[in-house]
Parts: sequence; structure tokens; C-alpha cells
Amino acid sequence: MTKVLGVDPGMHETGWAVLGGESASARLLASGVIRTLPGVPLPLRLKAIHAELAAVLAAHAPDSCAMEEMFFTTVASSVRSTLQARGVALLAVAQAGHAVHEYNPKTVKLTLTGSGSAEKAQMQTVVQKALGLADKLRPNDVADAAAIALCHLRAGRMKGLKVLDAWGGGR
Repeated sequence: MTKVLGVDPGMHETGWAVLGGESASARLLASGVIRTLPGVPLPLRLKAIHAELAAVLAAHAPDSCAMEEMFFTTVASSVRSTLQARGVALLAVAQAGHAVHEYNPKTVKLTLTGSGSAEKAQMQTVVQKALGLADKLRPNDVADAAAIALCHLRAGRMKGLKVLDAWGGGR
């Protein structure tokens, strides 16, 4: 069974979801959110994100990892903190020996709904139905992580891509 870890990095909340199976039969194996508090010094927040994501990687041993490419239409301070959280998430994945497959938000939406401009509620409904869940995933960061992982499963099936590790070797 193929296992994909999807990660939606953020300084306050980093969502993650592990999906198993193939794109048509994907199931949610585990999910969660890594939370840090605003009053905690930045280095400690980054350390917590890294440590908890490293633990997720060790516990679930995914075959591949997927993360949303960064794009922003918000304030510079939000951009900076998200990029820092993303950096430690990338580090944790690299230290676990995985490459990160990146998808921009429009591609994730297009792959899952057929529309690159799908609304969040539509995305959550698609993820819920595709994974056979009774309820929508919460919080949004976990739902987004599952959407990214599902996009990776579907993109790999459609493209027939060979997965390459961080050093260019195939698996």
C-alpha cells in the first residue's frame, strides 16, 4: 500500500495527513495538527514543529511526501512566519530521507475538483467524499494537508511519474 504524507505548514498550525492506498481507493490513515503558541520564542516554536513532524514521519513511514507550494496575498509578517515553518518542515522531511513533491494551490484545486478556483468548502467536501469520511476534516490545515496528499496520489497516477528521492535516485 502506498502511503503519502501531506503537510500544510504554518507557524501557528501545521496540518498533516497520511493517506494510504491508490488515488481511487485512498483512505485517511492518520492526521493531526502541530500547534505553537504566539508568546513562545520563535526558535522554540520552530523546534516544536520540526520535532513533531519528525515524529510523524518516524511513526507513519510514508512512501512520499507532498506540500503546497508557497503563494501569498497576505501580510509580510504572515509570509515570513509561514516560510520559516515550511523550512523546518522541509528539513524534517529531508532528514527522514524523502523528497518533497510540491503543488501550487490552483493545481491542487484543479486536480481534486476540476476547477482551479474551487472554494474551500467545495475542497473539503471533495476530500471528505474521496476519503469516505463521515465528517469533514478539521481544522482547515488538516483538510488542506489531506487535499495535498490526495492531489499527489492523483497526479502520480495521471502522469505515471517515477518518484525520485532528494538525491535523484528512484524508488
